[in-house]
Amino acid sequence: MAAEVQRTARIEARITPDALALVRRAAELKGCSLSDFLVSAAQNAAEKVIEETNIIRLSAEDQIRFVELLLNPPAPSPAILKAFEHNHKLFGVE
Repeated sequence: MAAEVQRTARIEARITPDALALVRRAAELKGCSLSDFLVSAAQNAAEKVIEETNIIRLSAEDQIRFVELLLNPPAPSPAILKAFEHNHKLFGVE
């Protein structure tokens, strides 16, 4: 059996009676305490938000343009060439 993680932090929230009844009912249906249900739901929602911020969404047109640029990159601009030279002089790395 996995060791129980000690919970020491607390949060407080205000909720309408109707919303509380709904959440309580859902916790009962899942067979867990109201506290466990709320923590689990909050963690799931937080993970989803964080995951969604790490995903870049492109339209079909933008996807095609992105792949075209990967397969056929443009020639480096003078500014990029100058930065590359400067980097090579400073660090001796290409």
